[in-house]
Amino acid sequence: MSPQATPNRAAPAPKGAEPRGPRAPLGERLAAWRDQHFYGFFSSLGRLAARPWSTALTVLVLGFALALPLLFWLVFDNARELSGGLREAREVTAFLKPGLDARSASACADELRRRSDVAAVLLRTPEQGLAEFRQLSGFGEALDALQGNPLPTVLVLTPREATDLDEPPLVAALRADTRVDLVQYDAAWRRKLSGILHFGERVVAVVAALLALATLLVIGNTVRMDIQARSAEISVMQMIGASNGFVRRPFLYAGLWYGLLGAAFALLIVAAVELALAEPIGRLVDSYAHRFALHGIGLDAVAALVVASALLGWCGAWIVTARHLAAGRPG
Repeated sequence: MSPQATPNRAAPAPKGAEPRGPRAPLGERLAAWRDQHFYGFFSSLGRLAARPWSTALTVLVLGFALALPLLFWLVFDNARELSGGLREAREVTAFLKPGLDARSASACADELRRRSDVAAVLLRTPEQGLAEFRQLSGFGEALDALQGNPLPTVLVLTPREATDLDEPPLVAALRADTRVDLVQYDAAWRRKLSGILHFGERVVAVVAALLALATLLVIGNTVRMDIQARSAEISVMQMIGASNGFVRRPFLYAGLWYGLLGAAFALLIVAAVELALAEPIGRLVDSYAHRFALHGIGLDAVAALVVASALLGWCGAWIVTARHLAAGRPG
């Protein structure tokens, strides 16, 4: 009996064989990836420019949402700098009785320096106080008309350790001293100032977080509407084999553009507010003889705003496109 013919079958590919088609060189693949990103970057900007009114409305909303936390932070930062070192200052000021002579004042200062809870004692004579007051107040001619020096000797004491007590033992001892006329220790007021500044910092953070969430939602909703308007085009691209990254890329760049344009408009709003308040702020600073200076927005804040806004736009667009792509690809 003759053996039956067996059908021709392709032999299985040996283990570790090369893939069927040669892959493109790495340089060509990187060039194609770069061209696709460039196309998505500029084509998304062209789509925004093709509908100027809706784009302008979205950018206006984003600009105001981003400008408000920036203005709040600017006000808080200036208030924190104006407070200076008040929160950390812990000196105790003792005003001696006006009739006390220099020898008794020096003896009082030496006694206080020997206390274990005192780190340093600074003695300011009436002459030094009058010279400082003359320099800071600008009433030199009026002070020349005085018959004598009305200022007392002042002792400025630095406690060795900070305390949260409203009246530490050092302050109580100074109040009981018959040579001391007045003791100034504003620890309670400094704690209140620190609490107010901490509360202001938390308010700025909460407002910034809420408005950042609003920015994310506005950009996400705008990109979602764009996806719905192009749903047929997206389906066709998916049917011919477009990857999720290819479909997602132009919408991500659209969100990035929304974020950047919103940040630019927010900076314009902040600059307009600074320009509108420049004259009254200048008069206020002049009235205090330039003892403090207010600052505007700096380059670090500008960079932080631009980066944060661009990230919010990118994330909002990514969330929306990922949700759309998760619904499945057409069969």
